Amino acid sequence: MKFPDHLKYTAEHLWVQITEVGLCYAGITDYAQDLLGDIVYVEAPHKGQKLEAGKPCGLVESVKTGSDLHAPLTGTVEAVNEALGQQPERINDDPYGSWIFSFRPEPSEAQDGLLDADGYQELLGEHQ
Repeated sequence: MKFPDHLKYTAEHLWVQITEVGLCYAGITDYAQDLLGDIVYVEAPHKGQKLEAGKPCGLVESVKTGSDLHAPLTGTVEAVNEALGQQPERINDDPYGSWIFSFRPEPSEAQDGLLDADGYQELLGEHQ
C-alpha cells in the first residue's frame, strides 16, 4: 500500500495535493480503493459547489458498496475529473494519479486537520 509523502490525508480516506498557487486536488487513497474493491461509479461534486469540511460532497460506488466523499476542507469546487465518469476503474489502477475534483479552499481555512503520510498510517493502524 502506498502513502506518498507529498500529499495530505483525511480521516475519511481522501488524499489532498496542495499546489503552489493554493489549488487543491482530491481523490481517494490507495487504502480506500483497496477496501472498496472494483470501482464502478463516481459522483463528484459539481463545479462551483461550495464544500464544507467533513461534510459529504460526492459518492464512490464499487461492486461491494458505496462510500461518501467528505470534503477535506471548506472551499469551492474548481473542476471535476470528467474522465472518471467513463472510466471510474482508473482509481483502482492509479489512486494517486486519479484526482476526483479540484477545489480552492477558503482563505481562512486552516489545513491543520489534514494528516501527513505518517499520521494517516497511524490512523489506519488504530482502525485495524
